[in-house]
Amino acid sequence: MRGSPETIAVVVVTYNSARLLPDLIASLAPGLAGLDWHLTVADNASSDDTVEVLRRKAPWARIVETGRNGGYAAGINAAVAVAGPHDAVLVLNPDVRLAPNCVPELLAVLRRRNAGITVPRIVRANGDFSPSLRREPTILRALGDAVLGADRVGRIGRLGEVITDRRWYARETTVDWAEGSIMLIDRACWAACGRWDESFFLYSEETEFALRARDRGFAMILAPRAEARHLEGDSATSPRLWALLTLNRVRLYRRRHRLLSAVVYWALVLLREVSRALVGNRCSRFAVKSLLSARRLREAPGPASVHPSAAGAINVSA
Repeated sequence: MRGSPETIAVVVVTYNSARLLPDLIASLAPGLAGLDWHLTVADNASSDDTVEVLRRKAPWARIVETGRNGGYAAGINAAVAVAGPHDAVLVLNPDVRLAPNCVPELLAVLRRRNAGITVPRIVRANGDFSPSLRREPTILRALGDAVLGADRVGRIGRLGEVITDRRWYARETTVDWAEGSIMLIDRACWAACGRWDESFFLYSEETEFALRARDRGFAMILAPRAEARHLEGDSATSPRLWALLTLNRVRLYRRRHRLLSAVVYWALVLLREVSRALVGNRCSRFAVKSLLSARRLREAPGPASVHPSAAGAINVSA
């Protein structure tokens, strides 16, 4: 039985995030109330004053200057590698705002359910419901998304990948994965699963880690009384980012399935994007080009080799 407050390693990855940091930092103390915690930030070579803002607003934080924009997974790995002793890792996007007592609720569910990962109920910037829970990608779910759309099919039993039925968010729900903007990961889960896969520069890295954890017996569970606000990125409005998101979905599916299944999955994802491109969706047009130019579907790559930073390549300050 744990007789003292547990220690949480809060890790944040930044890239030109200066404007987001003051509100994030202000939400940490109430969001982690009653817990021991420390903050480590990995900055992926920001060209704005992100590092200066961090040093001014959180002088007690440990800052990892990676010297390159190696992606979200690489930043998480770099931060955790130098974080102080901890019982669990809280992964945060810089555009997340913790509600009071969010992390104690996450930790309570993590311990009571003997889970590997817990996630909160997420709301959008304006407070609206955000469907953040997911089921494992399958051919049937890709078909439903292509034909009916993610929002509609997500309400039809287990047919949709995105869980849009709000009733799922009112109870402690075990899920295959969830959006990676905020996750509390038990130390034992991290030790068993290892580092996040850096071959996914952005998008699908959280899916890969959650499915890998599940494969090793570590459940991901929603803590419905924990809440966080996510200002949300611009993948839905940026053609380049949407194309990357779409292509990484296919790459992840191929990694976990045989070639024939992966080809069918690719075709269904392509069908979805073509149908939306034909009605003028610019993001889908970019995604179609990326899917058609993909040349490595025949491969079934394993986790990327991790590139340890050479001495002097990463600057750590506290």
